[in-house]
Amino acid sequence: MEPVDTDATGQADHDAETSSDTPARGGAAEAPTLAELLLAVEELWPESLAENWDEVGLVAGHPSAPVTKVMFAVDPTLEVIEEAIEWGAGLLITHHPLLLKGVTSVAATTAKGRAVHRLIESGTALLTVHTNGDSAVGGVSDVLADALGLQDVAPLTMAANGLPEEGIGRVGDLADAMSLGDFAARVFGILPSVAGGVRVSGDKDGLVRRIAVCGGAGDSLFNEVRASNADVYVTADLRHHPASEAREAALNGRPYLVDVSHFASEWLWLPAAAAALGNVLADQGHELEIRVSTTNSDPWDFILTPG
Repeated sequence: MEPVDTDATGQADHDAETSSDTPARGGAAEAPTLAELLLAVEELWPESLAENWDEVGLVAGHPSAPVTKVMFAVDPTLEVIEEAIEWGAGLLITHHPLLLKGVTSVAATTAKGRAVHRLIESGTALLTVHTNGDSAVGGVSDVLADALGLQDVAPLTMAANGLPEEGIGRVGDLADAMSLGDFAARVFGILPSVAGGVRVSGDKDGLVRRIAVCGGAGDSLFNEVRASNADVYVTADLRHHPASEAREAALNGRPYLVDVSHFASEWLWLPAAAAALGNVLADQGHELEIRVSTTNSDPWDFILTPG
């Protein structure tokens, strides 16, 4: 995948590959119902692959409603929902859940309540593809590994209810060893620009070849990363204590750590997911437009650094 250019505010300025509508191909095609779309999504990202703590699947929407436009996004924020409504999307597919924790009210006096109201009032369905999208073949970490040029890729931890190649995180090898500094620059180059940039822990001149990745927050996988003999671990949201403890437990300084934006690490999956869904629907004889959201939902706006 080509790098994503961004403007000074950090909002993704998608190239033709991601910003143009992607119609499902076919002859005498027709728009699918939401129920038919759910079947296509299940084929690509089965709910059985979701972690047991996760909440995935349909959040809002009527299964019999026809859908002519689908939008993909990382987060179901109000800004993203408004973008989907303005475009006329019948279905918004987000990686992160809107309602991961239990609620007792969806009154419009709260942000989540307002989101639910806007979805229902506008007739826009919302579907969550979270850890099932992480674990599946072609999922978040697979796309990240591919963008980094990794070979012989395998899961860091295998899915309980999946194929051998399915699971959370990935580990693989670069074609040739490179310095940690050059590798970090490669990571920076493939991700959308966000305020937090890329943080690196390790010897800038140290050579790396075996790479572990986990899109999103991956500090629960350090044991698996060490067992994989990775030279460096690329993930997001590394907190002080897990990162510090990982450095203390490192053998000869490895694995080095590359900490990236949670949003940026998962955004890479969106164009690939949109294309995959379009292909499945085209094979089934359906026609619709699929678009990736242009909203940057990374929560940070700017950063101050020494010097």
